[in-house]
Amino acid sequence: MAKGKSATKGGVAALDRSPSHLLHRALQRALDIYAEGFGEGGITQRQFAVLAAAEARAGATQADLVRITGIDRSTLADMARRMIEKGLLERERSALDARANAVRLTEAGRASLEDARPKMAAADARLLKLIGGGGRRESFVSLLRDLVKAGAEDPAAGKPAKARAEKPATVKAGKKPKKAKKKKASQDPA
Repeated sequence: MAKGKSATKGGVAALDRSPSHLLHRALQRALDIYAEGFGEGGITQRQFAVLAAAEARAGATQADLVRITGIDRSTLADMARRMIEKGLLERERSALDARANAVRLTEAGRASLEDARPKMAAADARLLKLIGGGGRRESFVSLLRDLVKAGAEDPAAGKPAKARAEKPATVKAGKKPKKAKKKKASQDPA
């Protein structure tokens, strides 16, 4: 088969029609614009999201921040630890659930967030300018909001396929697998 034909059938043209690929590329572009606006040493886009969520929901648990930001639990826990070390957040036991950690903005965190807001607004404006005028920008943001909302309503939507699939039983080294319990003849109606 000719090189041009294979590229059209399953290659580049297929990527141009793939929503997941296009969203990934759009995210890359957005993060590049964000990094250009914030420069070296600035807070990251995800740190901005955590600070903004912590401000909007004072005393939010890390689990709350996971739901609000979409950052996975282990990544958010690591981010929170580093942001606490930098003095941007402080952690305490939740008043509602003693097993959970609540986070709050420190004064330094609030100052970083205030410093970042105009930069974030400029990055967002620059990104939306790439889309064009008219109602396209508002439609784009609305469609993104719909996509996020639909994913939040479908608990399986945000999980990788592996997490949703039934996992096969594994055997730890040196241990024998458990035998399946046999049904008694009186319990089996067949």
